[in-house]
Amino acid sequence: MSQQDDAETTGGTGPGHREVSLSRTGLGRYEARNARGGSIVLGSGEDDDFTPVELLLAAIAGCSAVDVDHITSRRAEPEHFEVVASGTKTSTPQDGNHMVDLDVTFTLRFPAGEDGDRAREMLPRAVAQSRDRLCTVSRTVQRGTPIRMQEQEQEQEPETDG
Repeated sequence: MSQQDDAETTGGTGPGHREVSLSRTGLGRYEARNARGGSIVLGSGEDDDFTPVELLLAAIAGCSAVDVDHITSRRAEPEHFEVVASGTKTSTPQDGNHMVDLDVTFTLRFPAGEDGDRAREMLPRAVAQSRDRLCTVSRTVQRGTPIRMQEQEQEQEPETDG
């Protein structure tokens, strides 16, 4: 397999298949794994683990942060870089549970001087490019991409005489 094929299968920034598997570790607790061996624990909100909704917000913030960071850091290394994603979980009879009023706020500080000025000048454009074209996560949410869900029961393991 070529490096390009490997990057497309396992992640990276280019097009290609992505996959995450999730295994139950206890009631309301799960471990998600990616093809590169990374993992994250998530839960139902009974403890300090991230919930799926918080991971959605983190994915939106993280995806946009990567975009904005790559664009602005070409001009100057930020002295402060923080992104906050927020929204309100709601439920309606016609739409069920969903998030509304999603906001992503960037708080960046660049050093004084010409390079910092260039980074500050580029920031609004970088945020707009992430929102309108670059961030796969927020673009997917904005587009409202359908999700197919299916079930598959695992076969019982044969009993062995022991």
